Order: sequence, then C-alpha cells, then structure tokens
Amino acid sequence: MKNNHAQLGIYLHVPFCASKCGYCDFYSFAASEGEIDRYTDSMCREIARNALSFAERPVDTVYFGGGTPSLIGGERLGHLLQAVRDGFSVMEDAEITVECNPDSMDEALLSALRTAGVNRLSVGVQSAHDDELRMLGRRHTFAQAEQAILRAEHMGFSNISLDLMYGLPEQSEERFLQSVDAILKLKPAHLSCYSLKLESGTPMAEQNPVLPDGDAQAELYLKLCDTLKQEGYLHYEISNWAKPEKHSRHNSRYWKQSDYLGFGPSAHSCIAGRRFAYPDDLKAFCTHPQTVEEEAVAGFPPHAEYLMLCLRTSDGISAGAFEDRFHRSFAPYASRLRALAAAGLTQPTETGWRLTDAGFLVSNLIITDTLSVDDE
Repeated sequence: MKNNHAQLGIYLHVPFCASKCGYCDFYSFAASEGEIDRYTDSMCREIARNALSFAERPVDTVYFGGGTPSLIGGERLGHLLQAVRDGFSVMEDAEITVECNPDSMDEALLSALRTAGVNRLSVGVQSAHDDELRMLGRRHTFAQAEQAILRAEHMGFSNISLDLMYGLPEQSEERFLQSVDAILKLKPAHLSCYSLKLESGTPMAEQNPVLPDGDAQAELYLKLCDTLKQEGYLHYEISNWAKPEKHSRHNSRYWKQSDYLGFGPSAHSCIAGRRFAYPDDLKAFCTHPQTVEEEAVAGFPPHAEYLMLCLRTSDGISAGAFEDRFHRSFAPYASRLRALAAAGLTQPTETGWRLTDAGFLVSNLIITDTLSVDDE
C-alpha cells in the first residue's frame, strides 16, 4: 500500500483568455489557434519529460487553471489529461478539476471533459448582476451562467464550484446578498468568495474606483459566513466554503504544504519544500522549457509560513504537529493566540488553535502579531 504522504498534485496552467478582465493580474492573454496548438504540444512533451522522476508517486489531484482552460476546448484538454495519465500514476478516485467560464461551457466541451474523466468544474460566475459583470470585464451574463451550470449538471457533473466576488465599487449589502441568494439557488457543491483587490498594473487599478470601506467589506463577509452556514456549507478556509466532503482537495494541498508539480508558463511547484517555477513566457516554454528556483515566501521562514497557512483554515494549527515538524516550542505562539480568544478572534481546538470568522477578517494582523514573538 502506497504511503499517503507520497501523494502528488498536478497543476496545469492554461494562459489563454478570450479577453482580459479588468481586475486580473494572472499570466494570461488572447492567442491564435496555432499558438494554442504549440502550447498543447509543448505541455505534453514537458509532462512526459518530467514524469519519470515521479512515476511511482500516486497523483490524487489534477487541476487545470488559468487563464481560461475551457477556452482551448475539450479535445486539447483531453490530450493534456491523457499525457498526465500516460506519465503519472493517477489514482482512480483522483479529483480532476477544470476552471471554466460560462460562455465557453457548451455541450461539446462538457461531453469531452466527462469522457476524459474530469469530475469537478470551477466556474467563474462572480456576480448575479449583469451591470457588475460588465464592470468587471466578464464576457457572460448571469443568465448564461445559470444555463451553463444547469447544462453541466445535465451532463453528469455534480461537483461544481462557483466563484463569487464582493466589495465591488458602489456595491450595497442588499445587492451582494441578492447575488448570494441567486448563487445558492444553483446549489453548488463548493463556493470560493473573494473581495475585489485592485492589483497594481491592472486596468481597474489605473481607474482607481472607490471600493466599500473596510467596515463595509467586513459586514459583507460576516453576512456571507452566516448565510452559508445556515445553508449547510462548511467554512474550511478563509475564502472557501463546501458541502460535506466537497472541499477542494487540490487547493487544500497548498494550505497543507503537500507536494504539487506545476506545468505551463508561470506554473509553480513545491516538492519536499523545494520551490521552482516556469517563467511567465509562453515562447520560452514552447521552445526551451526550464524552471527557475524560488525562495520561500518573502519574510516567512518555513515555520512562519506553516503557521500562516494553517491559520487560514478552519482546522487551524496543531501544536504537536508544529513542534514535531520544526523542533521548536509552540507555547509562545499559543500565548499570543490565547490572548485574542476573549475578543472572539481565536478559539482553542483539541490540538491547538484556530481563527474564528471574525478572526479571519483580520488574519494578517493576527498572524503578524503571533509571529512577532520571533523577534523577542
């Protein structure tokens, strides 16, 4: 029986979009059919080239991210997935996810994905209001999103995750909760909900719209938490909610620091603590793919990064696991977390400490304060 600790996740980055959303700073762009074909061929070669080094490790998650993976069509996605299956030991019950935009989720795509073995879709809906979708630069209407999701369910997909954004310019609490209600009517298995961030260099950042202030965004977040809890969703990470047994197994790898191997321009990998990535350069990837070594998260030594990632999750951090992993006492960190319990920001678990929903709102401050004991 293979050791669960040896399980591996595979990430495939598809850097293509029909058009760029105003808030997006990911490596993605429009491309010709020829460029997409060259990318697909290069990906298959690169997957095969690396597979021998990991052939004995069971792969339990495969994730197509982007960009817009659904844009390149079911046939190409099927080729990429088959390349992974040919080179790696993909488990029978592996979670295989494809990110999709509603406007590209036609019957031909969904049929091809089902045939290829894809069993999870992550759909960028973002809002139930068409004016907000236009403002964000999305290409679909909410009616198109509804139709796409119903079509996917009809084609046999039951594990569907939807993305929702809050804290949009001039967004009221009433309008946001209308979006939440409309999204819940679609009965997704999983929800990822993010506040809008104005990333440097994006069109929206240059426009510099006025966003709801911190207090208003906090109210939206807490209302969201309460609503989803009442609907039976488990709040398992700061920005993620799921029905029982429907959490994202792949994304959970990142928070648990499990091994994952990324392919494609801008894709990152982490194997036994070693980090490396392909540069943001499609031409270089297609002609001479090479990864470059990466440093740990800036300003975060391994124990600090571990604490930060654990405190993003509802499980929180285990004192015993921390001490076994880093051979240092957890007591000073526990003391800082304990001091915040009276304010309702932290709470003890059977093995350590976790943040509450209110704590998640100020997680950066809590983590910074907790780690400040390293400087004492």
